Amino acid sequence: MADTNKTGADAAGTAVSEVNEQAAPELMSFGGDSGGVDPDEYQHLLEDYSHLAPPSRHEVLEGRVLKISGADVFIDVGYKSDGVAPLTHFLDLQGNVTVRPGDVVEVMVDSGHTSQGYVNLSHEKASRIKIWDNLEKALEDQLTLSGRVLGRVKGGLSVDVGVRAFMPGSQVDVRPIRNVDQFIGQDIPVKIVKLNRKRGNVVVSRKLAAQEEVEARKTVTLETLTEGSVLTGVVKNLTEYGAFIDLGGIDGLLHVTDISYGRVTHPAEVLHVGDEITVQVLKYDPSKERVSLGMKQLAPDPWEGAPERYALQSRVVGRVVSVTDYGAFVELEPGVEGLIHISEMTWSRRMKHPSKVVKPGDTVESVVLEVNVKDRRISLGLKQLEANPWTTVDQRYSVGSVVEGRVRNMTEFGAFIEIEEGIDGLVHISDLSWTKRVKHPSEILRKGSVVQAVILSIDAGHKRLSLGIKQLQPDAWESWFQQHNVNDSAHGKVLRLTGFGAFVELAEGVEGLCHFSEVPGWSGRKSDPPPLTPGEEMEFKIIRMNEAERKIGLSLKAQADAQERTRLDEYQKRAAAASSGIEDYLPRRDGV
Repeated sequence: MADTNKTGADAAGTAVSEVNEQAAPELMSFGGDSGGVDPDEYQHLLEDYSHLAPPSRHEVLEGRVLKISGADVFIDVGYKSDGVAPLTHFLDLQGNVTVRPGDVVEVMVDSGHTSQGYVNLSHEKASRIKIWDNLEKALEDQLTLSGRVLGRVKGGLSVDVGVRAFMPGSQVDVRPIRNVDQFIGQDIPVKIVKLNRKRGNVVVSRKLAAQEEVEARKTVTLETLTEGSVLTGVVKNLTEYGAFIDLGGIDGLLHVTDISYGRVTHPAEVLHVGDEITVQVLKYDPSKERVSLGMKQLAPDPWEGAPERYALQSRVVGRVVSVTDYGAFVELEPGVEGLIHISEMTWSRRMKHPSKVVKPGDTVESVVLEVNVKDRRISLGLKQLEANPWTTVDQRYSVGSVVEGRVRNMTEFGAFIEIEEGIDGLVHISDLSWTKRVKHPSEILRKGSVVQAVILSIDAGHKRLSLGIKQLQPDAWESWFQQHNVNDSAHGKVLRLTGFGAFVELAEGVEGLCHFSEVPGWSGRKSDPPPLTPGEEMEFKIIRMNEAERKIGLSLKAQADAQERTRLDEYQKRAAAASSGIEDYLPRRDGV
């Protein structure tokens, strides 16, 4: 700047001598020579002609475009002769001329004159000096400039701010960005970080400009941010649990459950990054600057009036949106879903999974079973579209009749047999066999096999049907009781021993108990070995019979006593017979 001032002073001296020469004829008219001129008048004359002094070199001037001729632009800079600058200094990137006659432009005096006497001017050099002045001012005052990203360079980006500047990768954004190529060709706001005019080096930062803009927007936003307020924001980022919305310097979380009353599994189904949306502030924590937002709250709640729209026992049509192990969810309208529980899908109990009946995307008709607005739940049923087979089961079947069905399931206490779609009967483990002690139904039945059974009882109200398989065969107990009486002898085999007696098999499936007290020779002490051995076969005396409870009491003592009495009777009979024979050979007392 000092050099510029010095050059200006030299030019001013030259201008004074030129003015003296030009003003000499006029000075003569005031007295013939300068010695006759009033000093004040002389100074005034110099000031009148000072505008004719030529501009100094490297001085930035403002000139008015006179005309454009060929490759030159003629400019009036207030000197006695006009200046000329190359037209190329006034072309844009597309080659279009950016000035026209009458426009004011900035130029600088270049070296020499043209052959026609015009002063050589440079708009390009003047613009460059002006640019550096602006950059220095922007650095000093921390102003934000607009720059165009030219391309990617090592460690960052090249940015045009009038001169080529460097922007490090760490200064591109407030958050790390993987792909900085997205900014190439864009105009972005930047701040000057470092500047060296002598070396022509400029370092800029988009991050600082963005932070300043964010803080400014944040201040404005916080002034109007209250719970319940409705704001406009831009979708900044999407996650599995929601979307972050830029409200203007501060981000709010729009949870996935607050996007819509309808089912939204991922925010990307509804929103996209960059979308401008309207949201409502649900919760605001000034201390932590946390904002919870909602979209669906701006729309009417579809659950209002649901009981009127979905009356009990009415038929509705909806789309299956998901299937779980326990049922299927059906969308009746956006935001209103109902559940068809697995137990309400079919009257049959053999269905293993709801996917056997419905699949996502299916359109189904169902019956409304319950509406709970408080918990936002609607229970639906599919099987109610068909008649309940249990309502007529007692009309189609009778106790004692024989039915055929498939073994559907087995438990420790019995087997379930499906005699028709939706009608299962239970065969209790005690009704599987008259004779065999069954510990599990699998000993007699096989899952999936078709068997016959007798209906023992029907309870349509509780949806219960009792079946029996052993009833298909004669009752061994019944026939045994018909053929035996108390005090009869019965042949049996010892099956098993207990602490108090032995169970004896009298016939297939028929057992009796012989208490140890009814065994001859037993001392009654528990320390003594049992008087009987499993597998032994012997004769017992029937001492008790209870047909209702199917209990038979046996005794070896009574049998032994009976046998002893039998032997004694036989002995007495033989002795009587023998004595009568001897009497035939003895003489009579009468001498005969």
